[in-house]
Amino acid sequence: MYQPIQNLLNILARTEKKYDTDKICRAYLFAAKLHEGQFRVSGDPYISHPIAVAEIVAGLELDTDSICAALLHDTVEDCDISLDTIREQFGKETAFLVDGLTKLAKIPFADKEEQQVENLRKMFLAMSKDIRVIFIKLCDRLHNMRTLGVKVEGKRRVTALETMQVYAPLAHRLGMQKIKHELENLSLSFLDPIGYNEIYRDIERRYGQNIGFIEKAKGQIADKLNEMHFDFVMEGRVKSVYSIYKKMYEQNKNFDEIYDFYALRVITETELDCYTILGIIHDMFKSIPGRFKDYISTPKPNLYRSLHTTVIGRDGIPFEVQIRTREMHHVAEYGIAAHWKYKSGESAKAEIDSKLEWISKLIENEDYTRDPDEFLRSLKIDIFHDETFVFTPKGDVVVLPLGSTLIDFAYAIHSAVGNKMVGAKINGTIAPIDSVPENGQIVEVLTSSSSKGPSRDWLKIVKTAEARNKIRQWFKKEKRTENIVVGKNEVDKEMRRYGRAYTEAQKNEIVSNVGSRMGIQTADDLYNMIGYGGLSVSKISIKLHDEFERVVKPEIAPAPLELEDIKVKPHTGHKGSGVVIDGVEGLSVKFAKCCNPLPGDKIIGFVTKGYGVSVHKRECYNVTSMIDDERYRDRFVTAHFEQAVVQEAKQTYEAYIQIFAENSMTLLADITMSLADMRVALHAINTQTKPTAEIVINLVVGCKNIEHYYSIVAKLKSIPNVNDVVRGYA
Repeated sequence: MYQPIQNLLNILARTEKKYDTDKICRAYLFAAKLHEGQFRVSGDPYISHPIAVAEIVAGLELDTDSICAALLHDTVEDCDISLDTIREQFGKETAFLVDGLTKLAKIPFADKEEQQVENLRKMFLAMSKDIRVIFIKLCDRLHNMRTLGVKVEGKRRVTALETMQVYAPLAHRLGMQKIKHELENLSLSFLDPIGYNEIYRDIERRYGQNIGFIEKAKGQIADKLNEMHFDFVMEGRVKSVYSIYKKMYEQNKNFDEIYDFYALRVITETELDCYTILGIIHDMFKSIPGRFKDYISTPKPNLYRSLHTTVIGRDGIPFEVQIRTREMHHVAEYGIAAHWKYKSGESAKAEIDSKLEWISKLIENEDYTRDPDEFLRSLKIDIFHDETFVFTPKGDVVVLPLGSTLIDFAYAIHSAVGNKMVGAKINGTIAPIDSVPENGQIVEVLTSSSSKGPSRDWLKIVKTAEARNKIRQWFKKEKRTENIVVGKNEVDKEMRRYGRAYTEAQKNEIVSNVGSRMGIQTADDLYNMIGYGGLSVSKISIKLHDEFERVVKPEIAPAPLELEDIKVKPHTGHKGSGVVIDGVEGLSVKFAKCCNPLPGDKIIGFVTKGYGVSVHKRECYNVTSMIDDERYRDRFVTAHFEQAVVQEAKQTYEAYIQIFAENSMTLLADITMSLADMRVALHAINTQTKPTAEIVINLVVGCKNIEHYYSIVAKLKSIPNVNDVVRGYA
């Protein structure tokens, strides 16, 4: 009866832990019955997947509830079963784990990105209460990646990209290096199979050429350690395909320039043995300066502990040596999950909880419920980034994401320290507060009781979500009146782009309606949130525009006027303008800078004094606000572009474009390259920053007609980090 899970039971039997095998077998039978008749894309019975996940979980030596949750993890999502039934049959812990692993598939979302963010948020919320959720999820993702080859290419790439961007970094953050390396290599094999195979072949070639060298080095070290009666195990390895690929890509190196290709690992009994063996190896080989790292005295945030040194062998080939104890090695392989084997009880739980504070910090900010992009940005910066180790003057270690500033450091110590910060020192020397400290530097924060608090500009400087949230909270609490003014200005700026006049009462109605749709009580509350940076206007622009269109009705255009009623001097027309003024060609024409009409736009003419006819878009704000005014009504004339100009597009017109984006080092380059690929002339470009991390880029480009403009916009919207692209004005 239990033949399909016999291998799972064998894995459990080999551990030193006691499992409730009756409960595990019941979970298998329950899942097998529910998944009966379901098959994977490969054609295998679906139950083979939960069994494989449970086997990987068992390899981590997690507990009975984790094994049961692995077997049951897809039942609620894919079968007609409720969590209450799981709870009744297998207990509340198993049910909680299954719930944390179940996607929000039945809730309607605006788009796939929002659904992904909500699923991630739900998973992190469950993680903050029980870390086993992410252990099981990583095992689930690992088996999915191992069997991904049977899916169509599009789905392979989407899954592999999500794995590379989310799950592999999560495994790293949790110290689960064995799973991390396999996820990275599998993802790369699907994302860039040519690059993967090329590096794999180069590894085989180089290892084959130098296999004698690595075995010789192992033998030399082993002989010396045996001579001194150390109890040890030695392993040799080469760098993984992905780690070489990443180094070649980031440092622009070719394969032969990778010098830490080889590594030896010495696993011994005690910390003292680790340091003694380090001295022996430095005596045997020449060490490379700056390549020694002591992660035993200063562990990584993910609990990783080891000594690293790089030395040069007698054949002139450099290689890395890692030295650690057996317990350190198990933690290095399985990270925080290893604590289930080595530690138990309340003290172990407290230690694990202290290492997982970053999860609580990630989900504690209420503003994440408003802005999915902010949630993802925080994941990328605070969790999925390399770390910098910085010291306080008292010698305490503060771990920051790579690239963090001194302001981030101040807020990492305490919000009161950040709020009263007036300066900082690095290694005793005054430094600008936006400086980025390096590994091992000593940072002292200078504070003053008379400080007026943080600056709004700090929101543009800080890198961590923790610092950004604490600054926002200060402004939210201390500067509500000022925030409301800032928020109103931002909303006004957005609504002026819609091209129609509106009253203060209409604006208040629009903003109140948008707030109600988002669960925000008053318009001032929404203005306040925008003002302190908790929400960017670009994230509510669609809702604003919807309400604007509903509340502010477009003006009804007057009946066309006869040309003979207009006193205009017919002189030589603007050559090649392609505009017909009420059936007459040859009038002097200029295009209004307030709306920059393009061939294909609906247009109207306005007779100027001495400068011919100014051509506007029909929905231009200046037109809708003046056309009913008796002083100007008789100066408007009908106009349209010649059909040949609209269709043939032989010349270009100036088009103004506004890009709203998250700033990045490559953003401007990506924009200019995209325009160059389309052979679009760029006449002008300027940028302006906003109170949030967003940047606005104003472009003037050469555009043939409105269809050409739409194609340019579509191309620009596809650029990474671009949030929105709209029609701009001079």
